[in-house]
Amino acid sequence: MSGYALITGASSGLGLSLAEALARRGHNLILVARQRDALESIACELSQRFGIEALFRVCDLSEPLQLTGLIQELEQGERQIDLLVNNAGIGSAGIFVDQDWALEQQLIELNILALARLCHSLGQDMKRRGSGQILNVASLAAFQPGPLMGNYFASKAYVLHLSEALRNELAPFGVKVSALCPGPVATAFFRRAQLYSDGLERHQQLARPEEIALIAMNGLDKDQAIIIPGWRHRLVPQLLRLTPRALVRHIAMKMVRPLLPRTGTDQA
Repeated sequence: MSGYALITGASSGLGLSLAEALARRGHNLILVARQRDALESIACELSQRFGIEALFRVCDLSEPLQLTGLIQELEQGERQIDLLVNNAGIGSAGIFVDQDWALEQQLIELNILALARLCHSLGQDMKRRGSGQILNVASLAAFQPGPLMGNYFASKAYVLHLSEALRNELAPFGVKVSALCPGPVATAFFRRAQLYSDGLERHQQLARPEEIALIAMNGLDKDQAIIIPGWRHRLVPQLLRLTPRALVRHIAMKMVRPLLPRTGTDQA
């Protein structure tokens, strides 16, 4: 393929698994994350294993100046982005007003603003060309409020709703948009967010990122608007619609509380 897939948060976890799944399909890649050593190693390995071109860009997407620099490079460059995968994200936990505002602002900058700017910039180019695809990684959390992880849940709701809106806006121009909404995934998210995942691991409630990546590829092939891995998880949005909101909030808080305390981040 002559075009490129750009993947944010590509140095570990789900982003790395998505990059490998795309490389296996013959996609050239542009990998974006903060860790130069990890990116360089991954790009070299994927190039050698799959015979594709794997480039990387070191960028902290939560820093507006770095994000602007990346977007300007992409807009002025000659490489065509056929697929944008917005995967990078961070999490925080605890009572919102008790958290360090700098962390909460970083979450908003990365989970919402960086994703929106990349969709806006690369989406414009796709619209002009009349082709392209966007995959935004949201979460099962997007379908409900999340007391004790309120900012994170809210950010994923934004991702889901923006993705659905863009899908209808860009469909007449040949651009496809999907949202990936997995449940808990066995990545460094919990450690970096300083959450306890022991209970989830014990009950085998953490999906493997490789499995989620394969489901995401299948969803892209089928042009699914919302990709929810696992039949049990696919029931969640329907159940939430039938459940009183007060009860939804109560259950969400009870589910999050065992994962506390502490706060942290997860930008790959």
